[in-house]
Amino acid sequence: MKEKFSIEMREVLQAQRDLLTRGLADSREASAPVELDQTRQGRLSRMDAMQQQAMAQASSASSRARLAAIEAALKRMDEGSYGECRECGEAISAGRLRARPEARLCIDCESEAESQ
Repeated sequence: MKEKFSIEMREVLQAQRDLLTRGLADSREASAPVELDQTRQGRLSRMDAMQQQAMAQASSASSRARLAAIEAALKRMDEGSYGECRECGEAISAGRLRARPEARLCIDCESEAESQ
């Protein structure tokens, strides 16, 4: 992989990692348990708060999964295997890596995996 492209992808991955890390820190409060104090909020407000809590928890889970994928991509960079498909060993296209810098599969192997 060309050094300039590798540097560009490392910067993108590090920026995404930093953004996700900050977002996860900010979302801890939104994921906190909902108090059931009826003197402070009515039943509908409590239900709304519980729905918002569930959405925040789902968003956090998604962010943690993406963060793990980014960390794995950075590790592959350090090992020198970034940009190689983990399934077939072929090079992952630059366009795919620009769209999904943490991609670990080429588009053909990803399509195959999704169809199964």
